Amino acid sequence: MTSVRPAPAPATLAEPPGPGSRTTTQRRLGRDWRLAALFLAPTALLVGALVLVPIARSVITSLTERHGSQSVFVGLDNYTALAGDAQFHTGVVNSFVFTAYAEVFKVILGLGAALLLHHRRRGRAVLAGLLLLPWVVPTVVTAFSWRSLLDPIFGSVNTLLTGSGIGPLLASLHLVDEWPAGWLSDPALAMPSVILVNVWKGVPFFTIAFLAGLKSIPADRHEAATVDGATPWQRFLHVTLPGLRHVITVTVTLSSIWTFNNFDLIWLLTQGGPGDATTPYVLVAYSKAILQLQYGAGAAVTLVMLPVIGAVVYFLVRKLRQEEDTEPSRPPGPTRKALPWILAAVVTGLLAWASPHIFWKAAVVLLLGAAVVRLVSLLPKGIGSALGLAGLLLFVLAPLYWIFVTAFKSENQIVIRDHDLWPTPWTLQQFGDLFTTKPFGQWYVNTLVVSAASTLVALVCAALAGYALARLKFRGAQSFTVTVLLTYVMPGALLFIPLYQLLIGFRLTDSLWSLIVTYPTFTLPFATWLLTGYFSSIPVELEEAALVDGCTRLQALRRVVLPLARPGLLAVGMFTLTNAWNEFLFALVFITKDDYKTLPVGMQSMIVGDVVPQGQLAAASLLVSIPVVIMYAFGQRYLTEGLTAGAVKG
Repeated sequence: MTSVRPAPAPATLAEPPGPGSRTTTQRRLGRDWRLAALFLAPTALLVGALVLVPIARSVITSLTERHGSQSVFVGLDNYTALAGDAQFHTGVVNSFVFTAYAEVFKVILGLGAALLLHHRRRGRAVLAGLLLLPWVVPTVVTAFSWRSLLDPIFGSVNTLLTGSGIGPLLASLHLVDEWPAGWLSDPALAMPSVILVNVWKGVPFFTIAFLAGLKSIPADRHEAATVDGATPWQRFLHVTLPGLRHVITVTVTLSSIWTFNNFDLIWLLTQGGPGDATTPYVLVAYSKAILQLQYGAGAAVTLVMLPVIGAVVYFLVRKLRQEEDTEPSRPPGPTRKALPWILAAVVTGLLAWASPHIFWKAAVVLLLGAAVVRLVSLLPKGIGSALGLAGLLLFVLAPLYWIFVTAFKSENQIVIRDHDLWPTPWTLQQFGDLFTTKPFGQWYVNTLVVSAASTLVALVCAALAGYALARLKFRGAQSFTVTVLLTYVMPGALLFIPLYQLLIGFRLTDSLWSLIVTYPTFTLPFATWLLTGYFSSIPVELEEAALVDGCTRLQALRRVVLPLARPGLLAVGMFTLTNAWNEFLFALVFITKDDYKTLPVGMQSMIVGDVVPQGQLAAASLLVSIPVVIMYAFGQRYLTEGLTAGAVKG
């Protein structure tokens, strides 16, 4: 997802002067309260029914315990039981470790990639599009490709590292316990491997956000620093980083919430194994509620983490409001200046305590990376930049290239590892087997229907609500905006249990309606937030001119505002469609019949035990990714414009 900025106060359109121009109700509720109520009603209804009510119901469920077919009130027993639940403790620690390491490396790599692209004049759009691919491809494709590459016997990672001599060197440095390494099967390597995959998928998001932030830093600041004799490193520390402070804060905060509540990537890679080595707290909740049918215990697991998420959201809202405040603030005192360093020291200490076997390995990797960057910086500027981009593209594109070539191999080539990097001959065997042995076509149609329907709902409701929050004047606009932000960052882990119970009550499970109805929980709040910012960036004078010419407010919206907001609408459409196309947790919980499965869940079901049809999964991954890649290839310009004007603030 994306970093966001606070929506500016609604622009005030001209109104007829005179003391009697407003009624008593208008003075109390705001001049545009009737139209605002009409525009906000669909979003308020969906958010209330699909987010706020399920959260309230989850609180009630957490106070019960299932006895046969009955639920018995047990008070706080489910919460007190967590104090002695070793699996829950492990899940929380794993979620913290997974999030902290992933965010550190995503920030470093994302900032490096953004700086390389920002200073490049030629081919920047093409390179940005290539770097965007890991974020674009569905999570199930990401998990499958890396799971195959990291396979200790058939995976290409061990083969390449052995051939280059790097693998034995890693063993001699004790970065791995033995060689060849079991990346996902070794308890000491499983978590670092899962973190690596999350970093690979998350770096493009940070790169896009940082690129937009770099564009907003005035060039004269760098010029003034250069005139004053500042070195490139000093300009980076004293100009670039302060200019990116808001983007870094909001991006890391939002990404931390999503990473901490990650389920699909870990489930698809390791299912929490080996043992509990990679089990996050979300998987603990899933296991208790869905597999063991103890809804109360599962709800307690998700709700007990709500104060942590709430504290992070409170911090985010405060940062957004500080950015919105245009009044000059007092210079930060010594305590405020030291606070980030204290926080960094606390997190570092916790990581060293929680994962000593990962901590020193991560430190070695960071030191080696710093040494490589230093060596590259000594080269001529053009050569160093080219080497950095080449290494970045190799890291980004290698897994995707492996998927592409595997999809066109015969079964014999895959088994005997013949012509590993180039199929000889090229064949469509895997595509034919995929459609003849699996209901892949039905999964594809299901995904298209669900994604298109949920995107349409999100676009219509968000356009109305975003316009109301950006333009109309009514009491409660700020509260509604904050509520949208809160629901925007609420994790799916908090909602899937009460939504599952709700769907069972309405007998909507095992139907496409269960997904169409519930997907707005994570698409609509984001769409509303982004469009609110985008509508606010459109000059209000254009709309005033239309009103003066005799247009009604609805006509001005349709004929003036919406055409000008096309980049924002396209950006929202791309994001919501991609999220619906990739969604895994709700589809896994709500759908069990093959006829109604979507592509991510259907592809995961193709793996039975240790039998992994690599060729068919590669072919399926290619077919799943092509529509999204094409959409982003043609809409990248609108995506960047929509983010810059509507969501990202430097």
